[in-house]
Amino acid sequence: MPSPCSLLCRLATLLCVWVLCQAQLDTKLPPGTPIIQLRLAGDKHKHYEGRVEVNYNGEWGTVCDDDFSIHAANVVCRELGYVEAVSWSPSSKYGKGEGRIWLDNVHCSGLERTLAQCESNGFGVSDCKHSEDVGVVCSQRRIPGFKFISTLTDNVESLNVQVEDVRIRAISSQRKRVPMTEGYLEVKDGGKWRQICDLEWTEMNSRVICGMYGFPGEKRYNTKVYNLLSKRRKKNYWGFGVNCTGNEASLHGCKLGHKVELRKNATCDKGLPVVVNCVPGRAFAPSHAQGFSKAYKVEQPLVRLRGGANIGEGRVEVLKNGEWGTVCDDSWNLKAATVVCRELGFGSAKEALAGGKLGQGMGPVHMNEVKCSGFEKSLTECYFNRDALGCSHEEDAAVRCNVPAMGFQNRLRLSGGRNPFEGRVEVLAEKNGSLVWGTVCSDSWGTIEATVVCRQLGLGFANNAFQETWYWPGDVSADDVVMSGVRCSGTEMTLAQCLHHGKHLDCPRGGGRFAAGVSCSETAPDLVLNAQVVEHTTYLEDRPMYILQCANEEHCLSSSAAAATSSSYRRLLRFSSQIHNNGLTDFRPRAAHHSWIWHECHRHYHSMEVFTHYDLLSLNGTKVAEGHKASFCLEDTQCEEGIEKRYECANFGQQGITVGCWDTYRHDIDCQWIDVTDVVPGDYIFQVVINPNFEVAESDYTNNVMKCRCRYDGHRIWMYNCYIGGSVSSESEESSFRGLMNNQLGHR
Repeated sequence: MPSPCSLLCRLATLLCVWVLCQAQLDTKLPPGTPIIQLRLAGDKHKHYEGRVEVNYNGEWGTVCDDDFSIHAANVVCRELGYVEAVSWSPSSKYGKGEGRIWLDNVHCSGLERTLAQCESNGFGVSDCKHSEDVGVVCSQRRIPGFKFISTLTDNVESLNVQVEDVRIRAISSQRKRVPMTEGYLEVKDGGKWRQICDLEWTEMNSRVICGMYGFPGEKRYNTKVYNLLSKRRKKNYWGFGVNCTGNEASLHGCKLGHKVELRKNATCDKGLPVVVNCVPGRAFAPSHAQGFSKAYKVEQPLVRLRGGANIGEGRVEVLKNGEWGTVCDDSWNLKAATVVCRELGFGSAKEALAGGKLGQGMGPVHMNEVKCSGFEKSLTECYFNRDALGCSHEEDAAVRCNVPAMGFQNRLRLSGGRNPFEGRVEVLAEKNGSLVWGTVCSDSWGTIEATVVCRQLGLGFANNAFQETWYWPGDVSADDVVMSGVRCSGTEMTLAQCLHHGKHLDCPRGGGRFAAGVSCSETAPDLVLNAQVVEHTTYLEDRPMYILQCANEEHCLSSSAAAATSSSYRRLLRFSSQIHNNGLTDFRPRAAHHSWIWHECHRHYHSMEVFTHYDLLSLNGTKVAEGHKASFCLEDTQCEEGIEKRYECANFGQQGITVGCWDTYRHDIDCQWIDVTDVVPGDYIFQVVINPNFEVAESDYTNNVMKCRCRYDGHRIWMYNCYIGGSVSSESEESSFRGLMNNQLGHR
């Protein structure tokens, strides 16, 4: 039984919420209260967050962050129809506003009905700059029954659309379609779903609706069918029209149109309910419509996303002169981000991210100060500054796009974990004629499969893939297995899209103790090799066997070295490697310190079984020589300015690579070579693969491969045209990576 004190507290809280809601519903203010209107703005804002803007005397302006508090944020949010504020942000987080700074040194108790009632310096009295514009984040919960009433003017076109929710309601023949692309548009206002009259409805309005639901475009619908159906439906119209420019991220960013004259709310003067019909992107098209991809070759894209944890997000990269590069975040905004999203088959952009928020890229910065109208077919059609001088990869632009509701998260779940980001993987599958939740056999289960699970659930990147989950709560038996033989490439949107056994399950170890599990993380590391360092430090060295004994013990020489005498020489292809962590999380060995392997000869620990592969390939891809580098010392050799080193191998310290740092293996370190003693002169391909067994999860594996052209004349060696996998446009490069993936999958 709850204590009397806790009941009293709960009652007081409910009473307080009721009082605040009633205060918002009561529009009468004390005489002399200044008349203002609020809105949230900014290029990166969602409808419930943004820069606070105030309309006073018919002019929009901003609020300074001096003395602003969560109490003031609560007043702002409630005045806009939200239950409360979650947080507030100083220093123009949502961009610099324009015009007057109306309020400064705002002091609120939190109980005011409007920001105009709070103490301040007075309207227009401020010593702030727009770099101090304040922003707020409101709870997404709306105040029940809240109505927006213009206190400024009878012309409500200046107000943003504010409703509790928006939906596309499909007709009965469309309700089983995934994704749902067509139906009546309805808004939830005052707790009731209402239709919108189509008298003022435009294509731009439909474009915004489709964009917010994850679709890049819209098309016409069958008017005869909907005209017939609308006569049979009960009408409950919303009292306003809508006026969108087409660039808004959602309906909440559009302006209210004129009030609609309703006749007993049953009809709008010769109008009908709004219907929208959206066009899904290629990746989300219904399965029966995807057959054309087999008949037509897909063109090389000019824009791509990299480093994102979830579908429809990532760092923006563009292709120029056959080389992929990034976009500088100067002037980066929602319009440009939306062009990227629609170009890639998603909807409008939810966020335009700056400052390398989704990881730093590599290579050139191709575009700077991008300015788009929002209606371009490709980002490459927008105006931009070709001179990116002064832009570094710390300023790489990124996007998060609206994507269609595919129901992916409803077909998979995690159970037994200590938090929502980990657990035993359970799949909704058909078994004995009915849908049941079952487990996944952990044979062949690895990081790549875990990556797909985390993406499908919207939980970010894979942190670990577990092949034993018996220690998590829940009674699991071998009979619970509904999926086995799972092997993914890492690009799939759902686990069901990966290769698996189908109805004929095969789980030799059983699926009880050995049910598959995962843990997910919102961020991940991303290792990238500096190709130029490899190219500039390559040379040949003839080294006697008697000083290669430690290296021979660690299998760093070719097989013919086993029969070599101590006085013989081995020819070594030597080079330095500089491995950067461009991700958002430190790169750490998967194995704990106590399980590292001690190597007496070199007097160091190996924290990873294999960290890199070094291979010399013939031009047709056949391996002619190989080397490997066990991760004996992962540490921060150097870091970017302002970043502190965290990892150092000395005195058996912790190993890893900090974000923004790099680990350099010098050319004169043992095993930093390929033994080419038995290689005949000719032209070759030199290849380095980092983290080849995907032992540690990363945000991007395509940039873990580096290739160079190599010419050996028997005495000298030339290394040239070195590049990172994925940094150039090449079908053969992509097929090489797929071949690498298939090769790794085949050896797991």
